[in-house]
Amino acid sequence: MAHPVRNPAYKRRILASASTLTLALLLSGCSYVNDELWPSLTAADPAGTQPVMRQQIPASAAEANPNPTLGPATSQAQPSMGNTNFVVPGVTQAPSTGTFVGQKVQQMRGELSQLQQQVTQRNQQLQAVRTSATQNSQRYHGTVAAVSTRLQMGTTPGNPILVSQWTQAQTDLDRMAADVGSLSNLANQVAADSAMSTYLLQSIKSTYSLQGAIDEDHRQLSVLEDETSKTVVLIDRLLGELSTDVARQTNYIGAERANLTTLSAAIKQGELLGPGLGNRANFYAGSQQFAAADAAAAPFTAGGRTPLVVIRFDRADVPYQQALYNAVSQALARKPNAVFDVVAVAAGGTQAQTASNQNQARRNADRVVRSLADMGLPSSRVNVSAGGTGQAGANEVQVFVR
Repeated sequence: MAHPVRNPAYKRRILASASTLTLALLLSGCSYVNDELWPSLTAADPAGTQPVMRQQIPASAAEANPNPTLGPATSQAQPSMGNTNFVVPGVTQAPSTGTFVGQKVQQMRGELSQLQQQVTQRNQQLQAVRTSATQNSQRYHGTVAAVSTRLQMGTTPGNPILVSQWTQAQTDLDRMAADVGSLSNLANQVAADSAMSTYLLQSIKSTYSLQGAIDEDHRQLSVLEDETSKTVVLIDRLLGELSTDVARQTNYIGAERANLTTLSAAIKQGELLGPGLGNRANFYAGSQQFAAADAAAAPFTAGGRTPLVVIRFDRADVPYQQALYNAVSQALARKPNAVFDVVAVAAGGTQAQTASNQNQARRNADRVVRSLADMGLPSSRVNVSAGGTGQAGANEVQVFVR
């Protein structure tokens, strides 16, 4: 009998068993590594029986907003208007006692009833104007947002579609101004009602002192006085809410007219600028100097001051508007009462060239001043002057802030 170790068939079985065992160990090792690197797909808790703690993170204000802003609008949101529905307390009717004081009570009761009917009509007019103002505001802001979004994406200068939308926004803003006028007229009418209610209340109080009254007359006077006092308070609240609405909406309409002017300038150049400079309240702080083109030489400085903006008119169409707007906006954020000096600087050359450059530089300065006006900057904050001849090879307009 042959020895098992020397038997070739036995050797082959031993080698096959060893290979199988080695492959099994290798596969087992790969399974172990995979289990560590990849998550388990079973429903078992990977931490054992210990419960998993989950922390609920509330949504941010922007995430929870059901109506997010899809594009930058140059207009500001319309200030909220009052929402009170003014309901009169009513007048308690009672039979006349037949006395002189009783007749006076009947007369004043009728005057109070007539006054309350007028107040009810004023309230109906107020609610109608508020509805109209809300609808006009929604149309206006929708149109302005569409124009602003298109400008942000970029478009052709003077795009006729945007011009048409701007005209529609102007019409909607005029309607909103008419609504403010209606509120103002209504406030004047309510002021007259307020004076009438105060006079009626004083008359009721004076009637107590008349002679020839019975107890029933004084009882009816007491009820009438209470109802008149409530009417006086209601009218005062109505007048106060109207006055607040008129003041807020008037300021809002004025600001939006300036924003529309700036939006018109943006449509002309096909690029979004931003809100009107006259309405800027807060902007990013920090000093930054903008130039429309790279300066080949040191800029001319008036009185040793460093210009806020240097615009080199070295070609036909210099795209300076956005840079100018940004610089002036930041200057107004740092100094709301800032005044700007626009200085025309002509390029040097022969005597004839210098004279021609000076005329062209002044025209460029006037162009920059008109751009600032289109951006909503009041003319009282802008001064224009000629700064002589500079060393640069092109005409310049420099803007200084003080």
